[in-house]
Amino acid sequence: MIRTRILLHHEPSGTASDAEALVGRIRSIIGSVAVDCDCRQRVNEALGRFAEMEQQRVTRCHLMSSRQHRAAIAALVGLLAELEDISFHEADRSVFAEFASLFDDIAHHARLGAEALRLLDGEDA
Repeated sequence: MIRTRILLHHEPSGTASDAEALVGRIRSIIGSVAVDCDCRQRVNEALGRFAEMEQQRVTRCHLMSSRQHRAAIAALVGLLAELEDISFHEADRSVFAEFASLFDDIAHHARLGAEALRLLDGEDA
């Protein structure tokens, strides 16, 4: 059996609070600049829309991440089906370490998937 590791390349970048902090910094800069009220209001509205879109982007990324971890777990469980084909009399004892590693990988993906979902739960989605 060949050691298989399923890696996910798409992990959420940034958080909603990062976007909120950025919007806050921009608002404070704009607040210190002498611009007319109409312009300031339009900029604040645009920043509000940006913050909302950024929140949605981060939420989608966390959900996509959890789905990718679920898919990785499904693929690893498929590989574990080969466990039915070996016996405790197996001549190559390293096969047991390989299967143990598959279980470790499943646990790893389960932990990361759960973390992504917990981040979703903690956000104002």
